Amino acid sequence: MKDPVIISAAVEGIVDEAVARKLIVSVSGHPGTIYGKSGKEFLRRHINAYNHAARHSPWIILVDLNHEAECAPPLCKVWISDPAPYLCFRVAVREVESWLMADAESLHAFLGVARSRIPANPENLMEPKTEMVNIARQSKRREIREDMVPREGSGRSVGPAYASRLIEYVETGWRPQVAAKNADSLRRTMVCLKRLIKKAAK
Repeated sequence: MKDPVIISAAVEGIVDEAVARKLIVSVSGHPGTIYGKSGKEFLRRHINAYNHAARHSPWIILVDLNHEAECAPPLCKVWISDPAPYLCFRVAVREVESWLMADAESLHAFLGVARSRIPANPENLMEPKTEMVNIARQSKRREIREDMVPREGSGRSVGPAYASRLIEYVETGWRPQVAAKNADSLRRTMVCLKRLIKKAAK
């Protein structure tokens, strides 16, 4: 039996790290070292180094589209004009929260909200993170509200344990294969990872 293909990653933050790990495992890969986790600008400054490393071993770089472009392809070209053969550079439309909402059945159960409260087309949202916080406001579970919703007057956009709660959801409830049916940028990411594993296993 062959050893699983090890895939390194570079991501914007700790929630993205959990997502990258889950995606790699979901396509029967093995997560390698996860780099970055210091914001988009940090990734941008180190993109050439990651791309160089992907000349010899599998890598995924995961960034949020946010409002940098209307769609993902232009952003890909701006970041990397000549991607290495073992690089999977993927863009979440518009933030990774969209991918997490795309498994509505799991998310509504985790947050303790009505199923109808989860957006039907999460990739159409302009501010997925804001929407995630607003969904959490409706939670029947006080601990979810306290952790994910910012306290009044705090000046923060998310609650004190927002990231921790999303990581918990990714690790315990989120189903990438289900979510991919409702988030095309996620589906493309999984296709890219599968292709990467196939190429590396040759």
